[in-house]
Amino acid sequence: MARLLSFPNPVNEKAARVVAGVVLVTVLVILATGAYWLLIPLTFWARVLTGPTLSPLGWTAQNVIAPRLGAKKPVPGPPKRFAQGMGAAMATTALVLGLILGDHTAADVVLGLFVVAAGLESIFAVCLGCEVFGLLMRVGIIPASVCEDCADISLRLRASA
Repeated sequence: MARLLSFPNPVNEKAARVVAGVVLVTVLVILATGAYWLLIPLTFWARVLTGPTLSPLGWTAQNVIAPRLGAKKPVPGPPKRFAQGMGAAMATTALVLGLILGDHTAADVVLGLFVVAAGLESIFAVCLGCEVFGLLMRVGIIPASVCEDCADISLRLRASA
C-alpha cells in the first residue's frame, strides 16, 4: 500500500509536460463548449497521491508518450506533486463553480488561470506550481527536508556542468 501511495521522485519532466498539454487542451475545450463535466477527470486527486500509478493519463504519458520524446529529463518530484495538487484544486474549484453552482463566469476565470499554468508547463517547461513550491521553501513554510534536491542548489549546478 505504501508503494501504491508513493509519488515518484524524480519525475520525468517530459511526461509532466505531456500531462499538462492534455490538461491544456481539455480546459480549452471546456471554455469553448461549456462542457464543464469534462472537469471531472481533471479533479482526479489520486494522481496527486500516487503520480501515474492510478492515473491513466499519467501512466500513458510516462510509459507510452514520453519515451518516444527522447531521453528522460529527471526533475525533483515534490514540486511536481505540489503543482499537481494546485491543478486538482483548480479543477475542483471550477467543477464546483461551473457544474454544481452554475456560476460559469467564476468557473471560466479559474479555467483561464488553468490555461496560463498548463500552457506555460506544456509549451515552455515553466511550472508555476514548482515556482510557488520554491517560494514556500525559501520563506520556510515548506521545510528543506521535503525536497533536498530543491534546497541544495549545488546538486543542480553539478548536474548542469
